Amino acid sequence: MLIREMQEQNEFKNLSEYAAHSADSKGRKIEEEKCEMRTVFQRDRDRIIHSKSFRRLMYKTQVFIMPEGDHYRNRLLHTMEVKQIACSIANALRLNVDLTEAIALGHDLGHTPFGHIGEHILAERCSFGFKHNEQSVRTADVLERDGKGINLTYEVLDGILNHQTKGNPSTLEGKIVQISDKIAYVNHDIEDAVRANIITAEDLPKEYIDILGKSKGKRIHTMVYDIVTNSQANSDIIMSPEIKTATYGIRKYLFENVYIGSKVTMGVKKAKNLITSLFDYYMEDSSEVEKHFEAILKKHSMTRERMVCDYIAGMTDRYALKKFSEYFLPRPWDVY
Repeated sequence: MLIREMQEQNEFKNLSEYAAHSADSKGRKIEEEKCEMRTVFQRDRDRIIHSKSFRRLMYKTQVFIMPEGDHYRNRLLHTMEVKQIACSIANALRLNVDLTEAIALGHDLGHTPFGHIGEHILAERCSFGFKHNEQSVRTADVLERDGKGINLTYEVLDGILNHQTKGNPSTLEGKIVQISDKIAYVNHDIEDAVRANIITAEDLPKEYIDILGKSKGKRIHTMVYDIVTNSQANSDIIMSPEIKTATYGIRKYLFENVYIGSKVTMGVKKAKNLITSLFDYYMEDSSEVEKHFEAILKKHSMTRERMVCDYIAGMTDRYALKKFSEYFLPRPWDVY
């Protein structure tokens, strides 16, 4: 018996009746011969980790644009924190940890440079709109491996597509990632905002902190434990009304005091101008973009607008800055 088959059998023996089983996966868009060792969800996890788009997350903004300090979160660190929280919940509920991990690792693959600022600008400039969750699916399906994509399973793509608040994942593993995303950014954004002297720990709404806990670790434990205790032997992922109210109350506080109107937004206008300028430049002259997508264009038809959108969305912060400097800032020249 193959190692993969043994793992598939162990899933049926050990996982909850509500778990997604790798042997029952709806499969991939392009059928492949199965791996001798890894389940389909383990294989998806590995493909995401080894993808170029995953590595680029290290140089993409989470909340703070170009912070001076080694401990502020970037998009990759956020992804890893989401993964860890989600896997802890999945393991406690005897759900499929491999599927949970793959969804969590891939949920932000299509995020833009400069965080949600880049997302908002592309949504405004592109006639077809832009959402980073949809771009994450497109990155995995089309843009990776020179147009071949990494051919993820239906369940992983569904979890990535539906990880936002309004999404409705088809698996409990996807729902775990959806709530873990919020648990992660609410807590690490508090820590980063305190580090940046935007708020103090004492500024946080006392009515919510008294419920959730004063420290980051305590708050995460409270949220995770609440989800696990309320979701056991249940066909849904549930947070109690009290903890949910406190969690979303803290989230609302962050939007009002950190994300909007604080020094976090000091670079917003400049970042908006940078993304807008690059978009307009490439729409006027797309030669560089077409060269970049040369291999992909042999497999997929793309309009200029689509290419420009994909190109900018895939940039890291520093690459976008490099290109802006190259096109719009004067450069020294040799008179001799």
